[in-house]
Amino acid sequence: MSTDAYEADVVVVGGGVIGLTTAIVLAERGRRVRVWAKEPSEQTTSAVAGALCWPYHIEPAELVGAWAVRSLQEYEALAGDPGATGVRRVAGVQADTPLDFMPVWTEALPGAREATADELPEGYGQGLRATVPLIDMRAHLGYLTRRLLAAGGAVEARAVSGFDEAARVAPVVVNCSGLGARELVPDASVEPVRGQLVVVENPGIEEWFAAPNSPTEITYMLPQPFGVVLGGTSQPGSWDRTADPATARAIVERCARVHPALAKARVLEHRVGLRPVRPAVRIEREVLVGGGVLVHNYGHGGAGVTVAWGCAEAAAELA
Repeated sequence: MSTDAYEADVVVVGGGVIGLTTAIVLAERGRRVRVWAKEPSEQTTSAVAGALCWPYHIEPAELVGAWAVRSLQEYEALAGDPGATGVRRVAGVQADTPLDFMPVWTEALPGAREATADELPEGYGQGLRATVPLIDMRAHLGYLTRRLLAAGGAVEARAVSGFDEAARVAPVVVNCSGLGARELVPDASVEPVRGQLVVVENPGIEEWFAAPNSPTEITYMLPQPFGVVLGGTSQPGSWDRTADPATARAIVERCARVHPALAKARVLEHRVGLRPVRPAVRIEREVLVGGGVLVHNYGHGGAGVTVAWGCAEAAAELA
């Protein structure tokens, strides 16, 4: 299809980590790309993510491993310049997780192994120790935006009510709208899963730690340049973006059982984000009524950062 009559080759709907990485892949392959974002990247769910590179609450399992490994390769390279990219390699322990929980993933992690008894906090009998990318998302989203602009792409503040609007500007539209896909597609299988975090001053923590507590609670502490991110919650169906004080206290108390110094650490910030969860990630191509191409790339749940580059390349192949 000739693109001469269009203003762009591709419009990507959505300006979070999935939209920006997809736009970068397309732009760096020579496509004229515009990102239409309803809100600035710093106001997206991506911006409040703890952003430990780890497969979490995402399906289909048979594809996630390869997407995560491809993304890991990209983050490993970006970790060479953490000041610019926001990506660092940090060692830590994922408790109550066997080494073979996802072999294609753990085999790709340099030095991944079972944690020894002295590497586990009291109360945990098993864990997986690994060095993985840990991402300062606000810095990283800025990096992604700059990289896209350098490749000739553009980011525009623009909300859409349907894909036909974008199809009038470009012959290919990529739907990276995350939770917005619930109404935009519409896809009722997309639902919010609320995550609440607490950011505190770092009392000297250098390694990350994470452990599942229950279907709705997680314990984790992620040392970032701006403090330690403490988590968290996983509350399906909640649209509440207001930080709950009782939940915040419970998060700090759980984390302080692992690192007692956290009990007195000064609270810097409360964060709440809504993970765009779907039974399985949707990467799929369809033809619009007017003849344009629509490629879907949404439903990444709590692992959008972890699979962003792998999914971006899969979507780009369909575009």
